[in-house]
Amino acid sequence: MKVYDELVARGLIAQVTNEEEIREMVDNGKATFYIGFDPTADSLHVGHFMALCLMKRLQMAGNKPIALIGGGTAMIGDPSGRTDMRSMMTKETIDHNCACFKKQMERFIEFGEGKAQMVNNADWLLNLNYIDFIRDIGACFSVNNMLRAECFKQRMEKGLSFLEFNYMPMQSYDFYYLYQHYGCNMQFGGNDQWSNMLGGTELIRRKLGKDAHAMTITLLLNSEGKKMGKTAKGAVWLDPNKTSPYEFYQYWRNVDDADVMKCIRMLTFLPLEQIDEMDSWKDAKINEAKEILAFELTKLVHGEEEAQKAQASAKALFVGGGEDANLPTTELSEEQLTDGQIGILSLMVACKLASSNKEARTLVQQGGVLVNDEKVPAPTFCVTREMLADGVKIRKGKKVFHKAILK
Repeated sequence: MKVYDELVARGLIAQVTNEEEIREMVDNGKATFYIGFDPTADSLHVGHFMALCLMKRLQMAGNKPIALIGGGTAMIGDPSGRTDMRSMMTKETIDHNCACFKKQMERFIEFGEGKAQMVNNADWLLNLNYIDFIRDIGACFSVNNMLRAECFKQRMEKGLSFLEFNYMPMQSYDFYYLYQHYGCNMQFGGNDQWSNMLGGTELIRRKLGKDAHAMTITLLLNSEGKKMGKTAKGAVWLDPNKTSPYEFYQYWRNVDDADVMKCIRMLTFLPLEQIDEMDSWKDAKINEAKEILAFELTKLVHGEEEAQKAQASAKALFVGGGEDANLPTTELSEEQLTDGQIGILSLMVACKLASSNKEARTLVQQGGVLVNDEKVPAPTFCVTREMLADGVKIRKGKKVFHKAILK
């Protein structure tokens, strides 16, 4: 199966322009394409991971990826998929986040001469003269058309700042700039970026003529990634210091039954023939599919050794195993103890298993907290210094495990 057909078969392609030309370029390694990453945090999350997997697939087929870090556009903020305006970040914070992104991306994409490139749109956006920009680029955009775009339409009732209104021309300018200076002939992005991406394609054609070949593809990928990248308590990060390999494994091990095959198809590099055979799996076999998904993705992000440790930890806990050194662990100091012990509510907050004593109390009262496999009887329960010296295993609900130990 050729590359483009495989992307379709894996459920990655949502919309395209010039499909036959795109197919020919991708299949023959002629695409120099970019995907943008706005550095709104100091770590990539699993939504970004999906885009990185796509870049890896296309690079393996001979195409050239450009990872665009949005150091400039992050100073405006993307209104797509937002119900309110993003918090403004300082340039120092943005620069720090960009450096973190670069370090993580190098685990997935092969950078170097003739290979993938990493660029930061701050290098050209921050040097623009605003009057020159709106005269040259702004004249190419219809306000009426922009207001019909979904990314703006959904914000009109709650309020759309003029700052954010600039995001579409800025992102469009990125493609125009990359086309001229890096030979970039294709852009990829999620469904929520479709209007912005069409703006870039149209800008190139208006500025450089109808013969300019600029291709646009939107993916189910990024929009699905943004949903998958968030949990009830926050994002699932690629940084092991923010989401441990075990927690990362458990996140994928616990995806909904209805999503597991979609995730395997979209995110893993398993052959499609093998995945097609798994489509008929039911009941207990679905759990086996989840283990395959969790292992394959943890291996991609954290390496095979960490994936094996995480899998062994999960099996030990669920099958009834004992001591496990690979659980996410919180070290407590003597200063956190009172009379040689710590209350379960304070312990859960310290371990980030609850955001407050109130939340922890509710969990205990509902019977959802276990310490060393014994249900915590009451919110007044305390864990002693002696217990912590050996390490205590805390379970929240059926799926969240943690270890607390005294330094």
